[in-house]
Amino acid sequence: MLRRLFFLFPDTDHAQRVVDELLEKGIPVRHIHAIARGVDLGRLPEASERQKQDIKFRLEWFVWNTNLVLFAVALATFIASLVIGSAVWSVVSLLVMAVTFIVGEHFAVHVPNVHLTEFTDALSHGEVLLMVDVSRDRVAEVENCVHHRHPEASVGGVGWSVDAFDM
Repeated sequence: MLRRLFFLFPDTDHAQRVVDELLEKGIPVRHIHAIARGVDLGRLPEASERQKQDIKFRLEWFVWNTNLVLFAVALATFIASLVIGSAVWSVVSLLVMAVTFIVGEHFAVHVPNVHLTEFTDALSHGEVLLMVDVSRDRVAEVENCVHHRHPEASVGGVGWSVDAFDM
């Protein structure tokens, strides 16, 4: 899983300079995506429709809610198993609750979580959002490069990305 870094730029010229530097640093063009509304992107690598629609937000929402429902069903099963006195169902439901709790905790605490909805206002004002997908060990390098060389860039946070699914 890659980390997706979000940077906002006031115009395409500033964003293009950063893209050129990132390409020189060895970041493939397929890992750089630009989004703008009402602005011509020029030579910037445009984001795919899936990336523009923020499919991963819907996926996260679905997984999170499924996890909550599964925990609730396991809790109800645990209570019912206590009433009817079934030790096997009590243990199974406790195991399911433990697994859903651990998965939920990991998702909430360890998975970076930034979505396009956080940039709606900036995009509506003609700014350019640049999304850069890098491995976990290159996050600091890319953030430092953009932050130190381009003070006009607003660092928007870090999310996750799966290159294989074009998300």
